[in-house]
Amino acid sequence: MVTNMHERPIDPHAHHYAHCLPFGAQLLGAASAKPRTRFRLWAPSCAKAQVAVESSPSQQASGTHDMSPTGNGWFEAEIDCNAGTLYRYKLDGALLIPDPASRFQPQDVHGPSEVIDPRTYTWQHTNWCGRPWEETVLYELHVGALGGYTGVMKRLPAIAALGVTAIELMPLNDFSGTRNWGYDGVLPYAPDSAYGRPDDLKALIDAAHGHGLAVFLDVVYNHFGPDGNYLQQYAKPFFREGTHTPWGPAIDFARSEVSEFFCDNALYWLNEYRFDGLRLDAVHAIDNDDWLRSFSDHVRAHVQHGRHVHLVLENERNTANLLDTHFTAQWNDDAHNTLHVLLTGEHEGYYAAYADQPIQKLAKILGSGFGYQGDPSPIHDGKPRGQPSGHLSPASFVAFLQNHDQIGNRAMGERLRSLCSDDALRAATGLLLLSPQIPLLFMDEEYGSTQPFLFFTDYTGDLANAVREGRRKEFARFSAFADEKRRALIPDPNDPQTLVKSSPVERHGDSPEYKDALDWMHFYKSALAVRAKLIAPRLKHAKPLGASVLEASGPQHTNALVARWKLADGETLSIALNLGKDTVRLDERPAGKVIFETPPRVRDRVDTGELPSTAFVAWLTGDVSEYAVGHDARKHVQEE
Repeated sequence: MVTNMHERPIDPHAHHYAHCLPFGAQLLGAASAKPRTRFRLWAPSCAKAQVAVESSPSQQASGTHDMSPTGNGWFEAEIDCNAGTLYRYKLDGALLIPDPASRFQPQDVHGPSEVIDPRTYTWQHTNWCGRPWEETVLYELHVGALGGYTGVMKRLPAIAALGVTAIELMPLNDFSGTRNWGYDGVLPYAPDSAYGRPDDLKALIDAAHGHGLAVFLDVVYNHFGPDGNYLQQYAKPFFREGTHTPWGPAIDFARSEVSEFFCDNALYWLNEYRFDGLRLDAVHAIDNDDWLRSFSDHVRAHVQHGRHVHLVLENERNTANLLDTHFTAQWNDDAHNTLHVLLTGEHEGYYAAYADQPIQKLAKILGSGFGYQGDPSPIHDGKPRGQPSGHLSPASFVAFLQNHDQIGNRAMGERLRSLCSDDALRAATGLLLLSPQIPLLFMDEEYGSTQPFLFFTDYTGDLANAVREGRRKEFARFSAFADEKRRALIPDPNDPQTLVKSSPVERHGDSPEYKDALDWMHFYKSALAVRAKLIAPRLKHAKPLGASVLEASGPQHTNALVARWKLADGETLSIALNLGKDTVRLDERPAGKVIFETPPRVRDRVDTGELPSTAFVAWLTGDVSEYAVGHDARKHVQEE
């Protein structure tokens, strides 16, 4: 068994993990001579429910079995059947549906559910208890684009060697077809069969823990996808009548049965699959902050004591008080959007809210968290957005330059390197990797990839047409796609080649492209080595000391700033960033030793009071002489 410094004994005898679900198919005494399974379903819109067993390894339970009503819309039955049994629920003698709490769907969302014994997987790294949040460097990836669970597993050594400490999997819950981003899932408990079986997912997580990597899962609780969701036909109270979201009827989180469904889903992933954290997608669409707080309380009360379990939000509302005590951090879209405007000059769509004095907004973000903290937003009809966040730790924010949304929601899926200069991207990457906010990378970003990441689905018929044309219509408001012929070039999400074009390839050989990718990788690796050695251990109680925009010598505006933070041991981390085209004055050089810089030897210019264009420098006070710095650090990492 591989161990590392982040493993410590929790339960040395636990090699099998199972979360007992209060609904769905739960094995009872699976090791006995006559295993039984309890089936439990909430179907308040139906008068009768049955379990239709389609096949069973024991061949004893085939046929239809009546379920007993137990009150408040619940139905229950116990049947002599074991793991591997395929079943559906038959409602009111006609409608056949998969189990809404199915643990696996071997024949996709419209097929039968499979009874799963979660205790068949033997965990190897049972002493793993996660990593403290301040050590986190996230690496978001799409399992399907990397070849399923086994494909991701092959990449774990390289990801760990890069200096990443956690991988974040885009949603896995079962969706229609074999290709999807995952946000169209309809069965939240069933990891999609296109990527492998449940034990294959557990093997991936187990292997990641062996490499010292935590594993996060992106979960979608705000809506269901358009194909394969039967809930409205048998559980209408699951939704709020008359209330709609962009994706369909709003889910009624105030109802106890609904709350229990999602709370248990979180515990299922954390306790049965041993995920180390969850990223909750678009919680502003849940529209119930009281439920979010109770959800967090419930989850934290029911995970094993001693584990590091982290709950991260995506929340357009910038509700800072959710981060005070209940959630670990929030994706900082303000940081991305501001940096994107500075790097590309784009100002259409939601970038319009960041086009006015973006460097001032970036200074605010580095100094106090969100860019919008109650300020009126031009893309929200001038209404205030957000809450004050300056009291929060910088580690309460997850920063990124690229992610699935910010690449894939572009019409042509361009990565940032295709939209700005390499020098500017390196400077912004230096800020990303060495500021106290928690960095997130998107798969293959570390190689300077220009490969697109496109939106892809696997629908047919009218739904396929609606998705394709709806996406093209969505971009009609952008000047680059105002012309219908130009919009017709937007890739069809349902074309199998759209996923192929979005799937990273293995890199090898001695071509200039390969050497370029290695150069980018070493840049990331050296910055992350500095972060791990000098910043992460001091990050837990870091506090901002302010950020200020550097003034130009003439009337023009600059895109340059300086920011400082006080770290846990009292030392000061300072950064200077210039994303503009002109050199600016840096009359007061920050105190400390240079720990990273780009371009090479830019410190010589800084020492003369100048900060060149597309430059980034980081300083740290205190004794850091034992550690190589800047591009020397890059050489240091390569030699190791």
